[in-house]
Amino acid sequence: MKKLSFSILFLIAVAPLFAQKTEIPHLEKNGNTTQLIVKGKPFLILGGELHNSSTSGIAYMQPIWEQMKRKNLNTVIAPVYWELLEPAEGKFDFTLVDSMIYGARKQNLHLCILWFGSWKNGYSMYAPGWVKKDTEKFQRVKNKNGESFVVLSALSEASTKADAKAFKTLMQHIRQVDEQFQTVIMAQIENEVGLFYEPRDYNEKAIKAYELGVPADLTHYLVENKGKLQPELDSAWVANGCKTAGSWEEVFGKSVLVRDNWKALSYLPEELFTVYYYSRYIGQVAAAGKEAYPIPMYVNAWIKQPHSGWPGRYPSGGPTPHTLDIWRLNAPAIDFIAPDIYVPIPESQYTIEQYHRPGNPVFIPEFKPGAATASLAFWAFGQHNVNCFSPFGIDDTTPEEDPITKSYAALSQVQQLILEHQGKGTMVGIYADTTNRTQTFDLIGYRIKTNLIVPMFAPVGGAAAGISNSDKRAVSAGGIVFAIGPDEFIVVGKDFTLSFTPLNNDAKKPKIDIEYMDEGSFVNGKWITTRRLNGDEGTGGGDYGFGFNKGYIASVKFPLSSTGKYNILKFKLYKY
Repeated sequence: MKKLSFSILFLIAVAPLFAQKTEIPHLEKNGNTTQLIVKGKPFLILGGELHNSSTSGIAYMQPIWEQMKRKNLNTVIAPVYWELLEPAEGKFDFTLVDSMIYGARKQNLHLCILWFGSWKNGYSMYAPGWVKKDTEKFQRVKNKNGESFVVLSALSEASTKADAKAFKTLMQHIRQVDEQFQTVIMAQIENEVGLFYEPRDYNEKAIKAYELGVPADLTHYLVENKGKLQPELDSAWVANGCKTAGSWEEVFGKSVLVRDNWKALSYLPEELFTVYYYSRYIGQVAAAGKEAYPIPMYVNAWIKQPHSGWPGRYPSGGPTPHTLDIWRLNAPAIDFIAPDIYVPIPESQYTIEQYHRPGNPVFIPEFKPGAATASLAFWAFGQHNVNCFSPFGIDDTTPEEDPITKSYAALSQVQQLILEHQGKGTMVGIYADTTNRTQTFDLIGYRIKTNLIVPMFAPVGGAAAGISNSDKRAVSAGGIVFAIGPDEFIVVGKDFTLSFTPLNNDAKKPKIDIEYMDEGSFVNGKWITTRRLNGDEGTGGGDYGFGFNKGYIASVKFPLSSTGKYNILKFKLYKY
């Protein structure tokens, strides 16, 4: 172990001597979207988040780094623990941090650091022992009955300063050993913060703060941004007379509990109070870290969801979309808020849409793993310009077992295409499953309909469009359609068909078909044709004598693959 640790430290120490200076990772506005820039170029995170305890052991992680590369990830999302970084106050140990950086760098992977500081999943489990045990200095949250929780209070100045100092020290070290290489490209501050069981803190300091009413800086922000606030916050403020001072209930309305509608804003005054102090605390931690190394930083949320629809059932004070303005006020060093998603697909899509707000890049650091998730990744990148998609527990399965491996193999080929089309309205993400088999959208002059392939007995003559004699059943399908020119498209995916109908009829040329369709791949960003597809092995041109296509719709289907790999097709339509 000593020999390994020495090797890691030596390589990290001498590495900057052989690297070239370049700008650090940052976010950059590009038209209607915001992109992550790494080594001077737009970067798309094909990520995976490790289990919470994985990076606490160097030897444990050694074989996992190579597994992550084989899963076609380009970025690993991994925790750094305050308790192990600063086991004694003022005494820092960077051995684990250095092992993470070197382990990822050796596999040509990037890292997004999760700072497990004051809070993780609402609780203060990863704070050092010297913080946990000194409850007089580092105050705890209390409930209405005066009982203490295992949760540091967001109103504790001592906790804020200690956390900020530790995080700043961490970022100083990362900059020193990694700035030239940019292995670490982003940092998450805390993890799924907020209070369970209560919508607000009831310790003595918190009670006094609540009784003082809405702070003046918040009401000033409301006035300065009137008409530009998040719609939920704006409607609550307007409904109560746009007051510029008063109690939390006077300014934002009475505290109510709505049990039968999980999307309603229950306990809104208490939640906004709690958000105010969590965002202020985390804002100071993030600002300290950015002073040392200003890479992009974000906060993640345990989301509102069915059966957990009010503050206290989900962590009150966390970065839910309707509280975004308060995060912007108190935590300008936080670049965006992000959701952790473990709900069924319809609620997942709704959540992503909720976080896709002006000025808030969509970033998904945690997603429930599985086959449907591997399909939905395409929809997320293509439909919502996400900067990151990342299943949780990525170290649970082998590359061969994990469906994300094949998804990322395909997405890695078209990632440059995704970045080029972000925010331009020339790209659409596709997701279909056995519950919702079809998806319809308009793209550059065409109405496009997708259908999940349902295997059927194939008629004599072979496979027809959408008809196969395979017994393979696709439970879900994902893909992206790119409009690359007039009537010309690239599509990546599998297990669905596409039909194209012109939005504007041409009386002289009322019918359409496929001019050509090629199967291929991208090698170093350049399109390479593998083979030309035609007839019943691709375009679906004509109707093969079965009478289902009269020429007013052009059809595209993916060739069957015995290995279940994704295909990339390039094709052009013509009218006649």
